[in-house]
Amino acid sequence: MTPTLDTVATSRRQWIALGVLCLATLLVSLDLFVMLLAVPAVTEALGATSSQQLWILDVYGFMVAGLMITMGNLGDRLGRRRLLLIAAAVFGAASIVAAYSVTPGMLIGARAVLGIAGAAIAPCTLSLISTLFPDERRRATALGVWGGCFTVGAVVGPIVGGVLLNHFWWGSAFLIGVPAMVALLAAGPFILPEYRNEQAGRIDVPSVVLSLAAILPAIHGLKHLASHGAGAQSLGSLLVGGAFGWVFVRRQLRLADPLVDVRLFRRRTFSVTLGSMTAYSMLSGGVMVFVAQYFQLVKGMTPLAAGLALVPGMITSTIGFQLAPRLAQRIRPGILIPAGVAFTVVGMVVVSLTTSTTVLVIAFAVECLGPGALVILGTNLVIGSVPPEKAGSAGALTQTGNEFGYSLGIAVLGSVVTAVYRSGTDGRGGNSLGEAITQGVPGDVLDAARHAFTAGFHLAAGITAVLLAGMAVLLAVTLRSTPALGRPE
Repeated sequence: MTPTLDTVATSRRQWIALGVLCLATLLVSLDLFVMLLAVPAVTEALGATSSQQLWILDVYGFMVAGLMITMGNLGDRLGRRRLLLIAAAVFGAASIVAAYSVTPGMLIGARAVLGIAGAAIAPCTLSLISTLFPDERRRATALGVWGGCFTVGAVVGPIVGGVLLNHFWWGSAFLIGVPAMVALLAAGPFILPEYRNEQAGRIDVPSVVLSLAAILPAIHGLKHLASHGAGAQSLGSLLVGGAFGWVFVRRQLRLADPLVDVRLFRRRTFSVTLGSMTAYSMLSGGVMVFVAQYFQLVKGMTPLAAGLALVPGMITSTIGFQLAPRLAQRIRPGILIPAGVAFTVVGMVVVSLTTSTTVLVIAFAVECLGPGALVILGTNLVIGSVPPEKAGSAGALTQTGNEFGYSLGIAVLGSVVTAVYRSGTDGRGGNSLGEAITQGVPGDVLDAARHAFTAGFHLAAGITAVLLAGMAVLLAVTLRSTPALGRPE
């Protein structure tokens, strides 16, 4: 069948709209990675205390994790395009305030507002992609482009950040996302479709409060567990978050129009896929942090050099995101997704055995090739398994799972690394290798500390490889009857 001019115009409009959405996603991702490099300059310029430094870094993630489910649901009700444009305007304005902050408190407040806006951008872009591309094959391709923007941001972020911080003042790092938000505000009303659930009732405010009361203490507890160990504060925060989470779930089961339809988790494909995406974020994200630390603390690289060493992995990740939708048209998810995870397992095994910088860079690149199929097809399966009016909520669940997984991975795997480190140094190297270097411990103690950190890092990578191998088997069994994209069951 020959495409008509109307069909071609519609298709072109879809891809232009995707480009607008991806531009915003790319710049938000790039802004996040630049921030990691900007912290030392911010601390020096504003005189931030160690506690304020943590809040400058963490408050953004707290707001994103705590409000993403609410924002996804709000977009379904208020209108996804409308909420995205509001969030873009707020993000741009807050970026300018952050750039010209004169006190740590002002910057923390601006970062909190950025997190609120960021919590709306991800689920709105995801749900608008589902509106733009109802065909699952095109939707998977679009999700591959969208997902690739995050890794492109990770590739470009350290480089752009290094250039900006070398030539301009620290606030320039916060202005990167402003042009993209201006472009989104200019083109969005004309190129993006609007979608809202006309039958949706009002948002249940107690559910919003309960979701925040569950997520924020849990994230705080995980971060505190990672940095201070299993103390009363971290365990208490996790217990409080878990208790409010239980109350939240009970309330959702009673509501006719819940904030989150928890009954979706009764679907085996939905729950296993979403759970696997969260677990992958937890395991691979945690190891990536320790790879970067290994380059700096053990190999003595500068932050910029360590960032550049991770670039090959970000490139292979981008390639994986683009290949996955094409392969998915021929290969069933029950084969393709576990095969992708297998690349990560192989990479993790090599990481757990090597001390060579070159081999580690290559192994990291191999493991980063794997997640494309899981993230893209998993997101496609999760969003495609819910009615169109629930796409925003489903997209928010995938992103919230990523936030939880990343925090949980740093906490759990960090505890493993710390335990091995303390055992290997007999307490002479402090609580971490970074602390030992900062305190200037004697050379023999520092050598022992580096060996102990490496042993803990290797063990964390080995544990990750074993758990991901088990997850691949579970996915192969669960998705064995799911057809390839565009093929009937």
